[in-house]
Amino acid sequence: MTADPETRLRADARRNRDQILAAARVIFAAQGAEVPMEEIARSAGVGVGTLYRRFPDRDALIRAVAVDNFDRVLVDAKAAKDQEASDWDALIRLLHQSMELQLSVQLAMVSPRALAILKSDPSIKALRDDLVLVLDGFVRGAQAEGELRTDVATGDVAMLFATLLRQMPGKNEEVARMATRRCIGIMIDGLRAGRGESLPGRPLTGSDLDP
Repeated sequence: MTADPETRLRADARRNRDQILAAARVIFAAQGAEVPMEEIARSAGVGVGTLYRRFPDRDALIRAVAVDNFDRVLVDAKAAKDQEASDWDALIRLLHQSMELQLSVQLAMVSPRALAILKSDPSIKALRDDLVLVLDGFVRGAQAEGELRTDVATGDVAMLFATLLRQMPGKNEEVARMATRRCIGIMIDGLRAGRGESLPGRPLTGSDLDP
């Protein structure tokens, strides 16, 4: 039995939306948030009219991509909490898996327009707050386990990760990805308990992060 026309229409609309978000995610990461909408539609394999029916303007598309990215990271974080044997292992897994967050970080750093959207949208703020809460649990738990140094807090980890995820120039994409993985490895080693000298100032908390 074939699906009725309305069901097929909803499936087609969902598929078009997913294709547009996937294309926008890649193009925004590579070229920034001001890429012509026609280029995004072409990459997604849909018409410009279809793109604008799903997302009436660029701000709506930026917002949808950011929500989708943060939601993916939050799902990863909760899965790490449920599946890993310790909070330290969950934190390490999250740091390695959360490359989806790279786009949102890049958008905020290079596009004033995108930064304004990310800071003002309540759904993005809610996802961000949920992610910080999960991260805070990992940090406190890993410190209680004796694995994470005690002179850092959630804000330190979040800011370190945001800094590392900012795309740095590399000879090619493979080198850039390898550099990111290596930097994350160096960061993890510096976060281990008993490593390094005392840090200046005080630990940065979630409340120190930009609202």
